This record gives sequence, structure tokens and C-alpha cells, in this order.
Amino acid sequence: MFWVGGLWVLHFVLLKALVHLGFASVLVQEVEQYTRSIVVGFALACVVLQMLVLVRVLPAKQLLKDIRGQLLLVALLLSSSFLLIQALLPSAQYWLAYSYIVLGLCGLLLVIQPVPMQRPVASV
Repeated sequence: MFWVGGLWVLHFVLLKALVHLGFASVLVQEVEQYTRSIVVGFALACVVLQMLVLVRVLPAKQLLKDIRGQLLLVALLLSSSFLLIQALLPSAQYWLAYSYIVLGLCGLLLVIQPVPMQRPVASV
């Protein structure tokens, strides 16, 4: 769950440290825009990987009934919409901030979920 830690460290540690160190606000905004898109892109790749792992463990019918599948689907939609909106409509700062924070919350909820168990192999 490196992507969850990266989201939260960027938002609550790195950007706050840059402001505290006295960096110009324009510079902090540029760093924020550049690094957020990188971190959200990494989160998108990790979410896809986690979905592939979950598909191997759970039957396809149970995927959307399971809380992990639902959270991964929401995280997939939020990270995709973040990158799409940032590319097409960068002035929509409220949506970008909302999707970033909710993506982080979905990640935190995923971290506290139990590890999915492997399906038992049918014996012959």
C-alpha cells in the first residue's frame, strides 16, 4: 500500500514542509500540481494491480459485493477522473482536491481491510 502512504505524505507532510520553509506560494502550487499527478498516476497503476490480484482470489460475482472490490472500484474511478479532469479542465480545483482526498480515504479504508484468502482448491 505504498500509494496510500504517498498520497498522505505528499498532502500532509511535503507540501506543508515547503510552506513552512518559506517557499514561494507559486512554487509550492507548481510542485503540488506536478507531484499530485505523479502520485495519483502511481495510485492508479497500483489499484489496477490490486484489482487483478483480487480477481484471482475472489470469484467475479463476489467482486462487487466485497468491500475491497467496491473500494478499489471507487479508487479506480477517482484516480482516473483526477487525471482526466486535470488534463482537460485544470481550473476545476475543487474537484481535484475532492477526488484526491477521497482517494486517500479509500486507500486508508483498504489498508484496514483483512487480507483476502485464497480460494480452496477443489479436491478430486
